[in-house]
Amino acid sequence: MAESDIILERLLHLHPKAIDLSLGRIETLLADLGHPERRVPPVIHIAGTNGKGSTAAHIRAMLEAHGRRVHLYSSPHLVRFSERIQIAGPDGCEPISEAVLAETLAHCERVNDGRPITYFEITTAAAFLLFAGSPADYLVLEVGLGGRLDATNVIARPAATVITPISTDHPQFLGDTLEGVAFEKAGILKGSVTAIVAPQADPALQVLKQQADRVGAFLSVANEDWQCFGQQGRMIYQDAGGLLDLPLPKLPGRFQIDNAGTAIATLRSLGDETISPDACAEGLANTHWPARMQRLTAGTLVDLVSEDTEIWLDGGHNPAAGQAIADAMAGLEEKFSRPLVMITGMINSKDAGGYLLPFADLAHRIYTVSIPGEANTIAAGDLAEIATRAGLEAEAANSIPEALDAATGTTPSPRILICGSLYLAGHVLRLNGA
Repeated sequence: MAESDIILERLLHLHPKAIDLSLGRIETLLADLGHPERRVPPVIHIAGTNGKGSTAAHIRAMLEAHGRRVHLYSSPHLVRFSERIQIAGPDGCEPISEAVLAETLAHCERVNDGRPITYFEITTAAAFLLFAGSPADYLVLEVGLGGRLDATNVIARPAATVITPISTDHPQFLGDTLEGVAFEKAGILKGSVTAIVAPQADPALQVLKQQADRVGAFLSVANEDWQCFGQQGRMIYQDAGGLLDLPLPKLPGRFQIDNAGTAIATLRSLGDETISPDACAEGLANTHWPARMQRLTAGTLVDLVSEDTEIWLDGGHNPAAGQAIADAMAGLEEKFSRPLVMITGMINSKDAGGYLLPFADLAHRIYTVSIPGEANTIAAGDLAEIATRAGLEAEAANSIPEALDAATGTTPSPRILICGSLYLAGHVLRLNGA
């Protein structure tokens, strides 16, 4: 076990709750650390329910294509904690090294001196310390949960804020209405700072507009101030500054057009006249975000199936994500038809039935698994019953390899989608040799 893993294990026990939304504890620690959050590069702060990670990845790739140095903060990680904290370098940002991560976590642990603080709060403080100590042009900062009381929301004046599509998720923390969730996400809006708003359901959009008026934020709203859409195999972006005719995003799925458009609108809001269509196109071509409609083409798990079997991996886990993933799989079906077989594991805090429903008329069969090492996993048998009620032909499996073996019995060779949880996605990447 790496030294950072040992420290992280200790940090898990500094607070009795895994999640306790508040800013007081991290503000105290940051003050004791000398306020590193005040010394980080200009921040692009991103909240939302779906698409935060992909939008952040597009922003990062496009900025780097423009020659900018970019730090990136995201969560959760898939395989290694260091994925969360990526530091700008000459060839793009890279996960923080083990030695520097362990040293910084240990320093934050000493400064905190045993006071109650959540795992996410103290590790976010460590991230700010690392970002403050390394030069960059921008910090792309992804909210962990919600926005208003999220540990990242200590940035007084970001360069821009971004709200990706909002839907209901984490009701135990954010409420079970769209308006309530939107209110929490709107907590990152700041006076006189432009907020780029991705396509939203109207109830969420109205809350965002009300909160923007209250704090004096400027809004740049999809389909009002800018628009982005696919047309004849290209992506068209248009706003008051003109029209961009660009290639489609490298990341698959129709929803990635919205994410890429949100990223371009963000870059255009920064007032940088050197933003160019060619660099935007380069960024679109180079965006990489694991476990978001990721095609697995090599590795231990891929070796278990026939050469012409496709394996796709996605970590989306709420009903809106389920619909988006189902739409993406339908798009693949239109291009090249083959049976869709799903392998799914989910956490018991998620709406599993709502997530699975969009696949009812699309999937040939679903194999359900328990997520290894996750105390809150839905048991494979229980998830199979939920899938059956959602209209799918379901069967429980004991493991991912067992499910893959069963799935490959389909003729012709299937398109396999492994989905339902980022924890499952991380498990799959580890099994596959990531």
